[in-house]
Amino acid sequence: MAFVGKKFPNLSVNAMNELGDTFKINVLEEAKNNNKKVLLFWYPKDFTFVCPTELHAFQAALGEFEKRNTLVIGASCDTAEVHFAWLSTSKDNGGIEGVTYPILADSNRNLASTLGILDITNEQYDDETGVVTVDGDNVTYRATYLIDEEGTVFHEGINHMPLGRNVNEYLRLVDAYTHVQEKGEVCPANWEEGKDAMSANRNGVASYLSAHAN
Repeated sequence: MAFVGKKFPNLSVNAMNELGDTFKINVLEEAKNNNKKVLLFWYPKDFTFVCPTELHAFQAALGEFEKRNTLVIGASCDTAEVHFAWLSTSKDNGGIEGVTYPILADSNRNLASTLGILDITNEQYDDETGVVTVDGDNVTYRATYLIDEEGTVFHEGINHMPLGRNVNEYLRLVDAYTHVQEKGEVCPANWEEGKDAMSANRNGVASYLSAHAN
């Protein structure tokens, strides 16, 4: 089920921060109550390989997201305690020490299941034993959601496990959506902050294409 154009699910989930505090986060309420955009990114597992590179990359860009009135929240299906262990592990040992944004600990998979981003296939029910089995690790793909100040999803994307994200693309998407909100124009292919946008009508596209023929 796609969530673009819809409200983000209204669910509270355990979270952990770098201080070792466990608390609840409702992503929808974070956006609406703070009048901020939210970038929520899911990764498969703590203490793995591509994942720490992404968490550090989002941390490095945190100031840029803050300039854009955007909260960053990480998420996986690990427990809060495992998150804190990873947060307490140095980069030299594959850890994410230095990450300061909250990380959801969706260990009961309520939110991940609602979003439909879990790595599970071939679900089978055994009539004799009543046991349900699945293929896959039952952890999340690299799913990313951008949510506006009203709690509406304006971008979602899902990468397979081996494919790390480009953090700059999410900054570009936030810039583009903010431009739409503030200027009422739409953003053409490869738009970046400072480039021409266009009016969403026939004359607008004709003018844009003629001005950018090369």
